[in-house]
Amino acid sequence: MDKKSQEAVPASDILIVDDNAQNAELLEAYLEPLEGTVRIASDGQEALDQVEKKHPDIILLDIMMPRMSGFEVCRRLKSQPETRDIPIVIVTALNELADVERGVDSGADDFLSKPINKLELLTRVKSLLRVRHLKSELERTLSYLAEIEGEEKRYIDS
Repeated sequence: MDKKSQEAVPASDILIVDDNAQNAELLEAYLEPLEGTVRIASDGQEALDQVEKKHPDIILLDIMMPRMSGFEVCRRLKSQPETRDIPIVIVTALNELADVERGVDSGADDFLSKPINKLELLTRVKSLLRVRHLKSELERTLSYLAEIEGEEKRYIDS
C-alpha cells in the first residue's frame, strides 16, 4: 500500500461545536482538505439536535459554551448506544489536568488545545476517521457473514 492510499480517508460528515463563530470557521477552513461535509453547531443543545437528525462521523467539541457544556454533550452522546461510537475530540483552551480528567470521564476520544495547530488537527481527525470507517466496514462485513450463515442454516434445516 503506498503512502497516498494510506492517507486517504473516505468522505466524512464532521460536526464542529463551538459558540465562537471565528473558532468554528477556523476549524472548518483547516478541515477543507478532507472530503465530505462540515456542519457547525453553536452550542451543546444544538449539537445534540444535529446529532439526532444525522449522526456525524466525528465531532470537534468546545467545552465552554452556553446552555450546555461540552463535557455534558460528550457524556450524553457516549451514554447512548446509537451515538457512543462517534469519535469526539475536545477542542479547548482549558489545559488543567483536572479538565483533561473530566474530559476522559465524560468519554472524549482525544483532546486538542487552543490555539489549534492545523497539522495536528488534520492528523488526529484523519486517524480517528480511518478507525471509524474501518469499524463500520467490519460491522457491515460481520453482519453480512451472519446473514449468510443464517441462510446456510435455513437451507440445511429445510
